[in-house]
Amino acid sequence: MEIKRRKFQGVLNILSFNRHFYVIGLIVLATTLAGLMFFKVPDFWIWIVVATFLYGLIMPLVVSAYVYDFSGYYDFKWLKKLDLTDQKPRQIVNINAGFDETSFILKNNFPEATLKVFDFYNAKQHTEPAIVRARKVSMVYPDTLQIKSDEIPLDDQSADLIFLLSAAHEIRSHKEKVAFLKECHRICKPNGEVITVEHLRDFPNFLAFTIGVTHFFSRKAWEKAFKEAGFSSFEESKFTPFMSIFTCRP
Repeated sequence: MEIKRRKFQGVLNILSFNRHFYVIGLIVLATTLAGLMFFKVPDFWIWIVVATFLYGLIMPLVVSAYVYDFSGYYDFKWLKKLDLTDQKPRQIVNINAGFDETSFILKNNFPEATLKVFDFYNAKQHTEPAIVRARKVSMVYPDTLQIKSDEIPLDDQSADLIFLLSAAHEIRSHKEKVAFLKECHRICKPNGEVITVEHLRDFPNFLAFTIGVTHFFSRKAWEKAFKEAGFSSFEESKFTPFMSIFTCRP
């Protein structure tokens, strides 16, 4: 099945799933402006406040359009640079947090491989409003299984490639994240790889998302989690200044 994305689908998803932030932001801006005008603050400071709020509201959409609509993220150009398509894996696993835009594309990139898709979303533990809304419009790959984050129903050392694409950060607890990655380590073949793509809590993403950057984790936090899960290697490559690809091997 070929998936054709609409123009600006990535940024429209971000705007739709996180609309509560924009509603709150506009309400706070209107309230702040009313207060500044009531106290007759100089126009210079009013323009600074307006510019600051608009930056915080618009810049995430600009960066999201760049990353998800114009950089080739969903064309998987970054995947070709990793030379994974030449390995001819037999078993591929794709694990999401309830919003899946990649499984059909992965299957097109690896047509001869068996693809298993798992969803670790737990309504009690993963409470972000954005992911709740995303689940309502997500396409579901055939035979996708709902799982616990610490229990992947596959045999030991059975997967050649495991993909965690903009999903693992939804596991907010470090302890739960390590338990999840231990399961990934268990099912990964000795010569297999876990491919994780994530925004980081770093300066470029701070410029892009301002306080929203706290939704992501630092490189150090990811490296610590993978090492505690038992992985022997942890390599990072950049896909745009705002996205990191972690390649980890057992």
